[in-house]
Amino acid sequence: MIDLTGKSLKRLGITNPKIAIAALNPHAGEGGLFGREDIDVSTPVIAQANADGLNIHGPVPGDTVFVKLRAGQYDAVVAMYHDQGHIPVKLLGFEIDPATGKWMDLSGVNITLGLPIIRTSVDHGTAFDIAGQGTANERSLIEAIEYAERLAASRQAA
Repeated sequence: MIDLTGKSLKRLGITNPKIAIAALNPHAGEGGLFGREDIDVSTPVIAQANADGLNIHGPVPGDTVFVKLRAGQYDAVVAMYHDQGHIPVKLLGFEIDPATGKWMDLSGVNITLGLPIIRTSVDHGTAFDIAGQGTANERSLIEAIEYAERLAASRQAA
């Protein structure tokens, strides 16, 4: 996944992508106090990726890695599991009307890496709860199409 992320970022025009690896355990395991997976599994994989010429950082604690991404310290984050990545994306991309509690705007794109085809998708899911009501917001769909276009253009240029 690390290699796929790096290749995809390059296809999007980022020449030397900085990729963070989100830690699995709280505080990246606190030196083994909260689990050894980040020490025993993630750290050697990250070291090998860097030895292979990638620009990989981590494991970065999950409670700060997305703040650092938003601050521009990284170009992407590889999350260890689905909700670790989707929760911050949705918190950052969904605007809520404080008076009504309803979604005002939605932003976010899911890109599936490693397929022989380009696959992008809205990040908010199917929205069956509002289907047919004329209340859906198209922003995330437009963003997904724009990313697909960018990825297709980079394939044609290669």
